[in-house]
Amino acid sequence: MLTNDNPGPSTPEPQHGGTEGRTTERVDRRGIQSIEVGGTLLQALVRNGTPMMLKDLAREAGMPPAKAHPYLVSFGKLGLIEQDPVTGRYGLGPFSLQMGLTALHALDPIKAAMPEIARLADDIQLNVAIAVWGNRGPTIIRIEECHRPIHINMRPGTVMTPLMLTATGRVFAAFLPDRITRPLVEEELSQLGAGEQPALKMSKRHVDEILSDVRKHGIARALGHPIPGINAFCAPVFDNSGALSLAITAMGPAGAFDTDWNGSTATKVLACAREISGRLGNITGAG
Repeated sequence: MLTNDNPGPSTPEPQHGGTEGRTTERVDRRGIQSIEVGGTLLQALVRNGTPMMLKDLAREAGMPPAKAHPYLVSFGKLGLIEQDPVTGRYGLGPFSLQMGLTALHALDPIKAAMPEIARLADDIQLNVAIAVWGNRGPTIIRIEECHRPIHINMRPGTVMTPLMLTATGRVFAAFLPDRITRPLVEEELSQLGAGEQPALKMSKRHVDEILSDVRKHGIARALGHPIPGINAFCAPVFDNSGALSLAITAMGPAGAFDTDWNGSTATKVLACAREISGRLGNITGAG
C-alpha cells in the first residue's frame, strides 16, 4: 500500500496580475524539474518491461529509494503505477495503459515514418521509399529522394514484384503471415523456375534460404534486381503487436552502394526501421 502523501518538490504557483503571462511563459520554456525527475521512474519501468522492487527501480532511475518513493506515491494516486500488495513490486498502472492505447489509436504509421526516411535519405545519400502490402503485393507509397541525382524508374504506386527478386518483396515474404504471401510466392516460383534466364531461376529451397537470411539479418538485400545496376536494402517496421506494418527501402546505383550486411548503409536502414517501430509502440524492434 502506498501511504506517503509527499509527492516531492512543490512547484510555485504562477504570480497573478501583470506578471502572470511572463511567469507562465518561463515555466513552459524551462519545464518543471520535479515532473522530469519523477518521469525517469516511469521510463525505467518501461525499459525494464516487468514490475520492479523499489531499490531496483530507484537505481535504474538514478536516485535513492527515499527520493523515489514520494514520486511513486503520487503516480499511484494517478493510476500511472501500482504496487503489488504481495510482492511489493511496482509496475505500470491502469492509467498508463489507457494513455498508451490512446496514443496507439491516434498513430498514423506513414506519418510516423516520413520524417525518419527524410533524415535517412539525407544521411546515406540514397533514395528511400516506404512500402505497404497492397492487393497486388508490396506497393511503394512514398519516395524520399536524396540530394544527388539518382535515376530510378520508380514512383508511388509501383508494385515491387517479383516478390522474391526485390528487397522489399523479400521483407514482406519473410515477415508477413505465410497464408498471405504463399500464393504469390508459389505463382512466382512456377514462372521463375521455367525462366529462360538462368540467373532468375529459383526453387523452393532457394526461397527458403533467402527468407532465412532475411530473418537472420533483420533486413533484406537485392543486388541488381529488379532494376539492373541498382542495389537495395529493405528493413521491416513492426507495430505494437509485433505485426509487420510497412517496410523502408534504400536504393541506389551499384557503384556507390555499400552491400555489406554489417556496413554503414544496412546498419542505418535497420536503425531507422527500428526507430519507426519504436514510435509505433514496438519497443523490441522485432515481430
